[in-house]
Amino acid sequence: MAVKSIGKYEFAPKDGVDKFPAPLLFFGWEDHKMFCAPFAVPLPPTMKFADMCHGAFPGIFGAHPEFARIDWNRAEWFKSGQPWKPDMDKTLAENGLGHKDVIRFRTPGLTGLKGTAH
Repeated sequence: MAVKSIGKYEFAPKDGVDKFPAPLLFFGWEDHKMFCAPFAVPLPPTMKFADMCHGAFPGIFGAHPEFARIDWNRAEWFKSGQPWKPDMDKTLAENGLGHKDVIRFRTPGLTGLKGTAH
């Protein structure tokens, strides 16, 4: 279908970083259909990446029966769809994460409830 522009469309975004208590980040766990879409979470840029995995993620993904079995050292990370390797000892900001970034992770050996993703 063809799209015809009516001209330049300029407006102030309604979801800018100034509207949130901290930068809004999107997190998704690959191969786990229990979570149908990434979670949007405001997290302080000063939070260490490891603290996010061990502190924030249990409240986000902890209802999944396989969550406790995640080996974070083996997790595969993606930032905006591209393979990415975060430094667990650095902050979210030091890892280059900013407002509305999309982070997904895959957990080798854990592919949905009892392997249902494959």
